[in-house]
Amino acid sequence: MGIIRLLILGGLIYLLYRLGKGVFGSGGVAGGRKDGIIDEMVQDPQCRTYIPRREAVRKVIRGREFYFCSEECAAAYKRKSGE
Repeated sequence: MGIIRLLILGGLIYLLYRLGKGVFGSGGVAGGRKDGIIDEMVQDPQCRTYIPRREAVRKVIRGREFYFCSEECAAAYKRKSGE
């Protein structure tokens, strides 16, 4: 009878743990970000690499907005586009 009580008690503790974790959350969001912001991925038009928008180098070329992975890619794209 002792082992059955132990199993039931262990199951109840586990259920309470899971319930508490669901109610109070794990402290994070999908993707591991703690601030709740999910970053949009943008493609560098020069090297075709995808980077998070907030980390990208932003340039306006001929009135259009572009995002680059680095200043080097931005400069190469400017040279290629003739500006």
